[in-house]
Amino acid sequence: MTETFIIAEIGVNHNGSIDLAKELIKVAADAGANAAKFQTFKTEKLVAKKAPKADYQCLTTDSNETQHEMLKKLEFSFQEFAALSNDCRQQDIMFLSTPFDEDSLFYLSNDLNVPYIKIPSGELTNAPFLLCAARTGKPIILSTGMSTLGDIEAALGVLAYGYMSQTEPSGISAFQKAYSSLAGQEVLKKNVVLLHCTTEYPAPFAEVNLKAMDTLGQAFGLPVGYSDHTAGIAVSIAAVARGAVVLEKHFTLDRNLPGPDHQASLEPEELKNLVRSVREVEQALGDGRKSPTPAELRNRLIARKSLVAARKIAYGEPFTAENVTCKRPGDGVSPLYYWECLDRKAQRDFDKDEKIEL
Repeated sequence: MTETFIIAEIGVNHNGSIDLAKELIKVAADAGANAAKFQTFKTEKLVAKKAPKADYQCLTTDSNETQHEMLKKLEFSFQEFAALSNDCRQQDIMFLSTPFDEDSLFYLSNDLNVPYIKIPSGELTNAPFLLCAARTGKPIILSTGMSTLGDIEAALGVLAYGYMSQTEPSGISAFQKAYSSLAGQEVLKKNVVLLHCTTEYPAPFAEVNLKAMDTLGQAFGLPVGYSDHTAGIAVSIAAVARGAVVLEKHFTLDRNLPGPDHQASLEPEELKNLVRSVREVEQALGDGRKSPTPAELRNRLIARKSLVAARKIAYGEPFTAENVTCKRPGDGVSPLYYWECLDRKAQRDFDKDEKIEL
């Protein structure tokens, strides 16, 4: 059995405080998550000065500030991320961070040597960035919020080209050729996990569409996971039951804290419950073979029935519907042989409830 890789998403829920960030790492480690993940960006390279905020961000932060102003307060330096990476090592949990610009990507890949590159949904159409990500040679976890199958195929074409070639691409046709090649398909299977995602915070249950996980797997032949922005843990658990190999979920110390993502996040005890529930579901999924389990074998004789005498039966008397019935335990002749039993003659006397012998 392969465990679902659980990413405890801190994101920017540290509110710009390195101490809060370290406290969140401890929460993720204590919960048993596989990785604690941040978001690494240089605000100047990520967003234009006057870019508006999303509606959900306006509701949870100062509605008068720009997205640039909001993100600048949440930006950590590379040196601070180095400290957080070291803290993760001390807490025995994997450090991950989502890059939003090429400088951050290269720092995470080259300086901090993260084992995976997580690409957010907003960068799925950013072909130059995708190309750089693939050329790090690192495995990629690609979120697919806001995307069509065509968007995803185009992104995978860029990644396939980036993994296979260091030459400058001629354009879209080069990516399409890379995606269509056997080598391109093989390199994608080896390196890419797709995450189904609904890009809204919190995501309405009616817009989750977990069945799209199946569509992604069938369309692209790649492992599929789920990045969950819904309230609570139910949808995450359902995603694991549906086969998610990676699960990403935001968490916070307190949903009432100011900041763009707190309200769509789990609190510490909920994160523990999520990890525990996922591991229980993984055990329950089994291997798909239908056969009695060891516990069932112990109970089968008690729960099933045998053919028994419904009343006293004398030697030589024929077995009939009136004198033969089915009762527990199941250590005698199975009721499957009820009709074969009828009209045979008793070879000895039987007391009521005594098991019939044929």
